[in-house]
Amino acid sequence: MRHRAGVRFARSAPATPQRVAGPFRGPVAWFSTPVLLTELLAADRIRVPLAAESKDAVLEELVGVLHASGAVADPAAVLRAVRLREAQLSTGIGGGVGIPHGKAEGVEGLTMAAGVSARPLDFAALDGQPVQLFFLLVGPDAAAGAHVKALSRISRLVRGEAMRRRLLEAPSAEAFMALVAEAEAA
Repeated sequence: MRHRAGVRFARSAPATPQRVAGPFRGPVAWFSTPVLLTELLAADRIRVPLAAESKDAVLEELVGVLHASGAVADPAAVLRAVRLREAQLSTGIGGGVGIPHGKAEGVEGLTMAAGVSARPLDFAALDGQPVQLFFLLVGPDAAAGAHVKALSRISRLVRGEAMRRRLLEAPSAEAFMALVAEAEAA
């Protein structure tokens, strides 16, 4: 293809998406593979309530939950990665929600833990309000695309005040997980 000035340009990408072989169920479009929170989170990785009473203690407790469940082998490396990300900009997104996250070596795949603190905690949230609902997301550098999709999925889950309230009022980890599954199925 030539520009009016005679300069050659590569052909632009086609307007329709190309299908590529995916790691699941045969050919899929690269952007259509959904990230489901119910595949990243399990009741044994949810703490209702969290024992932590500070920002750093929340990070330590949630990383500990992942380690205890066998989801991460090196909790110190994961905690360093999450603290490093938190030092760049608070992951307290507002509305009483915090989504600490990071990428660390030694993590096999994308995984998640969640918790509800007994009382709202100062998390340096972007809206200046305390945080009570936490979702920790960690994964390897190789899962960057899925990591972003999962962050988006969490944000969509908690954007409504009614859902945040329901999650905060969940009496157990199983009830919290059921609410996540219900929202994802809707």
